[in-house]
Amino acid sequence: MAEDWLESAEAIGAVDDVLASVGLAHGSRKTLSGTWKGGERVKKLRAAKPTAEPRVLGEPGIVTVPAFDALPWLRAGFSTRAGGQSTAYGDGELNLGWTREDEAVNVAANRERFVRKAMRETAPGSAAIPELVTIRQFHSGMIRLVEAEHGSLTTAEGKAVLRGDGLLTDCAGVLLGIQTADCYPVLVADRRTRAVAAFHAGWRGTLARIVERGVGTMKLRYGSRAEDLVAAVGPGIGACCYAVGKEIRFEFESQFAYGPELFSEVYDSDPVRDKYPLLFLTARAPGHSDIGPQIHIDLAEANRRQLVDAGLRPENITVVGECTGCARDANGERRYYSHRMEHGYAGRMMSVIGVV
Repeated sequence: MAEDWLESAEAIGAVDDVLASVGLAHGSRKTLSGTWKGGERVKKLRAAKPTAEPRVLGEPGIVTVPAFDALPWLRAGFSTRAGGQSTAYGDGELNLGWTREDEAVNVAANRERFVRKAMRETAPGSAAIPELVTIRQFHSGMIRLVEAEHGSLTTAEGKAVLRGDGLLTDCAGVLLGIQTADCYPVLVADRRTRAVAAFHAGWRGTLARIVERGVGTMKLRYGSRAEDLVAAVGPGIGACCYAVGKEIRFEFESQFAYGPELFSEVYDSDPVRDKYPLLFLTARAPGHSDIGPQIHIDLAEANRRQLVDAGLRPENITVVGECTGCARDANGERRYYSHRMEHGYAGRMMSVIGVV
């Protein structure tokens, strides 16, 4: 794996050689992480990997929640990266996004396998699968309605037509899909009207109150009542791994009364700074430099609070609580794709919800 190379003696030695060339002495070294701009080095290394023949390793990974499973007419779940036929990000992985690095035939096959798994129809050809409706996401607060008169909302290849970051429908036989690789997927179902919704909530969408506004739209369009709604906040990058800038903290604290509760300060050790402290000296007086704790945000809690503010009962909200940045499976492999932790070279998970 490329991550292993980044931590290898060869990689560390290469950095040491560069620094030594400008007169810096060698010393102890603990680790190296995230020092290549935009992950370009990682991309080049992985691009050089020979393409393997697709092979499926196990069933598609899916995370479900009891509140949704208790409704016999509902199908919903969050994908992991296991159990597909993609090879771009690892052997036999379930990439569900039309990414540049993966072949379209693999993505299409993965999507069919995952939809069948979500619909509890795992045998190919055992039943017709519903239409999977996705959107061209762009980190907004835009919400789209999917209604019967719209017809197909995907191209012949299965790609999205509409732009937005939220989907609502009360049509049976339609599966709404949201793609993520660190941002939070939020799924909502109305137990009375059988309307459903799926939201893509990164920090921008959360700041735009996409979940809170989406529940409001369900009330206006479908007559939903807050006490009838159940929701789940899926896997996303946790407060343990998500460092942000001061400007994001200011934006949240200026718009949400509970904003300060979403942030924590984390003092972390930077291995490069530890080894070469002279590189980070500034002319500023002590206490006036930018060096200090990292600011971490809890987006899962932010979206849970939006659901509560929209009127949902706390006991009807499930937070999966797994971090896409650091969660591992039983074999120690990454359980989810993480755009941040994999330096932009990542597949996509999908979260789906629909009425049978």
